[in-house]
Amino acid sequence: MPPIGETLREARMRQRLDIADVEERTKIRAKYLRALENEEWGLLPGPTFVKTFLRTYAEVVGVDPYLLVEEYRLTEEHTDAPEFQALAPMQPRDRGRDRGRGARRPPKRPRPRGGLIAGAVLVVVVGFLLVLGLTGGDDDPGGGGGEQAATTQTTTTKRPARPRQRQKQPAPTGVNVRIAPVEPTYVCVDNGPDTAVVFENTLDAPRTFRNSRQVRINLGKRSAVVSLNGEQVTVQQSAEPIALELNRDGTSELDSAEAPCA
Repeated sequence: MPPIGETLREARMRQRLDIADVEERTKIRAKYLRALENEEWGLLPGPTFVKTFLRTYAEVVGVDPYLLVEEYRLTEEHTDAPEFQALAPMQPRDRGRDRGRGARRPPKRPRPRGGLIAGAVLVVVVGFLLVLGLTGGDDDPGGGGGEQAATTQTTTTKRPARPRQRQKQPAPTGVNVRIAPVEPTYVCVDNGPDTAVVFENTLDAPRTFRNSRQVRINLGKRSAVVSLNGEQVTVQQSAEPIALELNRDGTSELDSAEAPCA
């Protein structure tokens, strides 16, 4: 197979495109495009970005991107030093994990049972009625006091209705990630380290990926709207690639070496 840079340059020239045309279509800086054609790998950000740029450039000039990426992996990638400083996470992963571990909850106070309270009230009322009947029986020969006692007893034994408590809606048990590309964008998706790739292709329409624990995505350029469980994730639009890990705790940005399909 011809060298990678020569393949890209010849394909560009066959389509009568210059570097400025390719830069406009791929949103990749011209200096990176020239570095690809000259195979000056040291001028590029790293192996993950090199492969992403190769895919995007190849698609524009009509070359099979997978052949170029495989050629780069076999001939160049093992000589690169993929050690880069990790990008600052968009949201800390461990936020809130250690909150409140040392705090002790106050002991719960026993709540009085409604049956005991009602029974105690009933005993007091019955005792009061007995005393009233013994002391005031001669003043009410028609038995009106008995009817009043029965009415009072019936009213007292009724328990007040308890207000219904609203049931809390259960928190989402899985992770739903929706990717809506603003323009055709290379996307690679898996469900964590050492897992199989779920999707790897150019995405030109919205698509949702689901998993019970986490979803990791690698975008060839930041030209897509990403949502986690219905809430939009902040992604600064640019031509640079980005890799994200999304789980029930939130979203964090991955190092290029940890990205899917890296």
